[in-house]
Amino acid sequence: MFLLKKLFQLRNRATPGYEKSFLEHLDDLRAILGKIVITLVVSMLVCFSFQEKLMEVLRRPVEQVWMDQLLAKLPQGKDGSVRAVDVNTWERAKAVEHAVLGLEAAQREVFFTALDDGNLKFHARCVGLLRTALALPKDRRDGFVSSLAGPAEVKAQVRALLKTAPSPEIDTRGNLRLMSALKPTETFMLSMKLSFFAGMVISFPLLLMFVLQFVMPAMPSAAKRTLWPSLLIGFGLFLGGVLFAYYGVLPRVLGFFYDWGGKLGVSNDWRIGEYISFATQFTLLFGLSFELPVVVMVFVKLGLLTYETMARTRSYAIVAIFVAAAIMTPTPDALTMTMMAAPMLVLYEICIWLAWFDARKKKREEPAVAEEELS
Repeated sequence: MFLLKKLFQLRNRATPGYEKSFLEHLDDLRAILGKIVITLVVSMLVCFSFQEKLMEVLRRPVEQVWMDQLLAKLPQGKDGSVRAVDVNTWERAKAVEHAVLGLEAAQREVFFTALDDGNLKFHARCVGLLRTALALPKDRRDGFVSSLAGPAEVKAQVRALLKTAPSPEIDTRGNLRLMSALKPTETFMLSMKLSFFAGMVISFPLLLMFVLQFVMPAMPSAAKRTLWPSLLIGFGLFLGGVLFAYYGVLPRVLGFFYDWGGKLGVSNDWRIGEYISFATQFTLLFGLSFELPVVVMVFVKLGLLTYETMARTRSYAIVAIFVAAAIMTPTPDALTMTMMAAPMLVLYEICIWLAWFDARKKKREEPAVAEEELS
């Protein structure tokens, strides 16, 4: 109730000749909320028809984490002593090696002749030898590889694989890539959640416009001319925050927790529901945090903030931004908090400079305004 009263006082400042009653402000608020709800429902229904694409996009960071972790354990062949192998080749080699496990030597040759892929045959053989070597004690693995009959290139490849020890099992993608739903209705609710998240992103310009219309009614013509550019800037900042979180922060955070669990010997069997909730909340909060310049400049335009006040209280603002980042981030680690707070600090500093330019512009316009009033 206190916040509503303060907000209604701000609205009355926009129309000094007439002050609305509390109930009239509530009626305006009800109308704006109705527009917001209708916009969200329509955009959500539109995005619901693309739920498969949305799921693919949101799962991509997890897929990338898995591929990066596996690629770091595979030989890259930079020195030319071993063959380079990528993730797809390694996965295919494991599948081929698993398929020929029950075949006799002659049958294996028939299979590989039909396969007609010498490189894949080489890596499949290395997968089998790696699995066998990993079953031995560490101090006996090198002797086992040295005693093998066959080309020296195979032995060198197996030794390289033993150093980084990528898993030769075909089910290592497991729950991290496919994940799991533990309730019958969980996948449907996930589709609804994804649609709501995507709908909020695509309808954000309209939502922002509705909010600004409520906060600043009966705007002067000069302010109205800047409304649409402000909306475009606000949407650009929001979209920039979402993309920054999706491409820059989310993969690093997922990789950090994946490594952390691996170091502790904990299997990363992430649930699809928990991951979707985490990823959507994470990216959405980053997008909202990038709206800091819009909020600050609205306060500057309303006269609630000045360049002097912002510059004088910069140290307090830095503490407040870190506290807000700690509250907003869905994880308690310092890395995520810092990655959210750092862009907000840069944006706040930009806001100080924008407020300074705005104050200079007003000072230049004051003589002209005074002359018009005298005339």
